[in-house]
Amino acid sequence: MVKVKKVWLTKSAVWIETVDGRKACEKFSDYPRLKNASDAERAGFDQDDFGLHWSLLDEDLKFDEFLKDKNENLLFRLFIEHPELNASAVARRIGISQSLFAQYVSGTKMPSAERLQKILATIQQIGRELITVGA
Repeated sequence: MVKVKKVWLTKSAVWIETVDGRKACEKFSDYPRLKNASDAERAGFDQDDFGLHWSLLDEDLKFDEFLKDKNENLLFRLFIEHPELNASAVARRIGISQSLFAQYVSGTKMPSAERLQKILATIQQIGRELITVGA
């Protein structure tokens, strides 16, 4: 368990300092609820031994996650920046398992170049379909 000595907020992130002196942050931009929250809403968190909780925003960040290597990739950024996209629905549309697709998004597994192109083409097709709504 990560023991935290200090928690503070900047304009773009929430930071922690552990009792052994390590510092780490989680960017608000990686969490849609925090990204779209006001400064006052971001400041309204509760802390326990395991992490931070924003009850008004229904958001939790666990301290051990702050210190993990981040496997950011194109798919991760895409789904973080566009929370209106539903990863499970995209996986079903492509015809791959939702758990495998979640591993692609999290970066624990990497899709082949061919599969990545199929995923991106599917998301682009969804975008084209949305453009025609009401046209």
